[in-house]
Amino acid sequence: MLVNDFLTSSVKSSPHKVGLVFGKKRLSYSEMDKLSNKLANVLVSKGVKRGDRVGIYLDNSVETVCSVFGILKASAIFVIINSTTKPNKLAYILNNCRIKALITDFNKFETISQVCQKTPHLNFVLFSGGKSDKVRNNPEKFLVYEDQLNSAPSYPPRCESIDMDLATIIYTSGTTGTPKGVMMTHLNMVSAANSITTYLENTNSDIILNVLPLSFDYGLYQLLMAFKIGGTLVLDKTFLYPFDIVKTLINEKVTGFPGVPTIFALLLQLENLKKYDFRHLRYITNTAAALPVSHVRKLKETFPKTKIYLMYGLTECKRVSYLPPEEVNRRPDSVGKGMPNEEVWIVNEKGEKAMPYQTGELVVRGSNVMMGYWELPQETDKVLRSGKYPREKVLYTGDLFKMDQEGFLYFVGRKDSIIKSRGEKISPKEIENVLYELEEVAEATVVGIPDKILGEAIKAMVVLKEGAFLSEEQILKHCAQNLEDFMVPQVVEFRSFLPKTESGKIKKSALS
Repeated sequence: MLVNDFLTSSVKSSPHKVGLVFGKKRLSYSEMDKLSNKLANVLVSKGVKRGDRVGIYLDNSVETVCSVFGILKASAIFVIINSTTKPNKLAYILNNCRIKALITDFNKFETISQVCQKTPHLNFVLFSGGKSDKVRNNPEKFLVYEDQLNSAPSYPPRCESIDMDLATIIYTSGTTGTPKGVMMTHLNMVSAANSITTYLENTNSDIILNVLPLSFDYGLYQLLMAFKIGGTLVLDKTFLYPFDIVKTLINEKVTGFPGVPTIFALLLQLENLKKYDFRHLRYITNTAAALPVSHVRKLKETFPKTKIYLMYGLTECKRVSYLPPEEVNRRPDSVGKGMPNEEVWIVNEKGEKAMPYQTGELVVRGSNVMMGYWELPQETDKVLRSGKYPREKVLYTGDLFKMDQEGFLYFVGRKDSIIKSRGEKISPKEIENVLYELEEVAEATVVGIPDKILGEAIKAMVVLKEGAFLSEEQILKHCAQNLEDFMVPQVVEFRSFLPKTESGKIKKSALS
C-alpha cells in the first residue's frame, strides 16, 4: 500500500463524504481526489519524474493537503517546509535535496525571488493565492497554481511508486547546525499510520481537529490517518484563539483532538471550560513533550468521558509508544509501552540490555523506522545500527529512558546537545550562528532548560564585546528575523564570561 492510497481508497468507499474542513470550505473525498489529480498532472507535464523532490512551503491550507497527495500521485517525494523558515535555511533545504518544484503562496513571492537566485535545481514555482501579476512576469519559472489546475485533466496519472520508495523527506535540526533530512518510505509511513490508528481505535466516524502545522510530523499524520480511515479532518492554522477551538470542538462534533503541552496549557486557562458539552470528544492525544502531571489531572477533570493518550515519538520513526488511557491515573509520568507492530528496549553504556529502572538509551525496531538521513551516511550510521538479523537496522534514539518491570517507559533526557522544545528538535548551533551575526556579540551559547510546558525552553547566554551594548529586545528581534518561530529563545542572559573546558570550548554542562 502507498500513502496516496489513503485518499484513493476513501474516494472509492465514500466519494461524497466530507474529508476536509478548512474554515468555511468543506471538501468531499471526491473533490480532494480531483484536485490532487490535477496537481499531479501539472507536475508530470512540467517534467517532474519518479523520485523527484517537490517542496511545499505553505501554511496549513487546502492547497497543502492537495499538494501532499498530488506530489505522491506524480510518483514524487514531498518535502513540507515550515512556513516561517527564513530565506537562508530555505535555500539550504531546496539545494540539499535538490528540490525540482516548489508549491507556495503569493505572500512568499519576495522570499522566493531572492532564494531562486541560489537554487539552480529549482525548475519552477507554483504560487497560490490570487495576486498573479508579478508571477506572470516570469512565465517560465513562476506559475499561477490556480491557472495551472484549471487547465489540467482530473484523471490520475500513472503512479510508478512502490512501497520501498521514499514518500517524504522531513527536515529536523542536526548537531552541526544544519538540518538533516529524515527519509521516510511509503512503507514507513503506512506502517506508522496502521499502528497509531490501531491503538487509537480510529474508525470512519472519527472527526479529527488538527491545529498543528502540517510541516510538523505530528500534524502531518493527523491528515494521513484521517484520510486512511475515511474520517474527516478539521484543519486550522493556529491555536492562538483557544475559545475558537472550543467552539470548533463543539460545532464540528470533533471526536479526536491531538495537542502538545503548550496547547493544553492555553486551553486549561479558559474559565468555565467544564460547562461546555464535549460529549463527542472520544480521545485527546499528547506528544512532543511530557505533559505535566497537573495538566493530565486537569484534562481528566475537564473531559471526564474522554480518553487521554500520553505518547512519545521522534521524527526518525514517527511514534514509539503510548500509555493506554486506563493507566493514566496509575502512572501519569509514563509514556507507555511500544505501539503495535514495534519492539522497544533500553541499552546501557556497554550496549547491553538494561535492567528494570536502569537509565539507558532507547532503541526502536520496526517498519516505521526511517531509511536514514538524506546523503548523510555517517550521521545515519550513528543512529541506525545492526539489529537481530543480518542487514537489519534498528534506531538508537539518542533519548535516555528507564523501563519498569512491566515494560512501561519513563523519559529521562537527551544524550546529545539537541534541544527538544514544543516537539521540535532544535540545534543550539543553528541559533548560536545567528547570535554571532550580531557585531556586538563576543561569545554566545544556547542550552535547553527544563520547562513544564515546552519540555525544554531555549536559553541564550551572551557575552558582549567590551564597550558594546545590546538589549534583550534587540537580540530577540534579530532571532525572530532569522529563525523559525519555535527556535527563538525564551530567555536571554547577559554574562561577563562563559565557563570553558581545558581545550577552550564553552562548557555547556555547567550552564544547562
